[in-house]
Amino acid sequence: MRKFFQEFQAFISKGNVLDLAVAVIIGAAFSKIVDSLVKDIINPILGVLVGRPDFTNLFVVLKDAPNYTGPQTYEGLVKAGATVFGYGAFLTAIVQFLLLAFAVFWLIKIVVTARTRIAAEADRLLNAKHKKEEEAKAAAQAAAPAPAPAPAPSAEELELLREIRDLLKAQKGTAVKDE
Repeated sequence: MRKFFQEFQAFISKGNVLDLAVAVIIGAAFSKIVDSLVKDIINPILGVLVGRPDFTNLFVVLKDAPNYTGPQTYEGLVKAGATVFGYGAFLTAIVQFLLLAFAVFWLIKIVVTARTRIAAEADRLLNAKHKKEEEAKAAAQAAAPAPAPAPAPSAEELELLREIRDLLKAQKGTAVKDE
């Protein structure tokens, strides 16, 4: 059981799960904004164009509630037990969905565009930095004096090198004869 809780804790504390939780919370808040936009701004404008300011009260009563004498509104009839075909609420839900999808589309488009621009700027800056470094190396190499030639060997060194050469020739000759 303890291992189960350790695995669960490891899972829950992963970055993706936390990101998802934040996204759900922000999505719920964003949904309230879209609901208000639809209810308080879009519906009244569409209501003026269509002739009704509130779509939620667009419905057709399929079966009346027995002995109901209250207001003939969608909420009142549904609470009383009437069978109501509420196409106005459905239209409102469609408008909310379309607005939410449109807003999410633009949000993603803005983020992708910003990321692309940031990546392009980072590449440009890195390329400029590398170019400057290469130019500095080339300038340093051009400005650096050529290495001094090796000094000529002394007479003693020449004599020693000749002796080594002669010994190597002698060994090579013996090695060929031994074979």
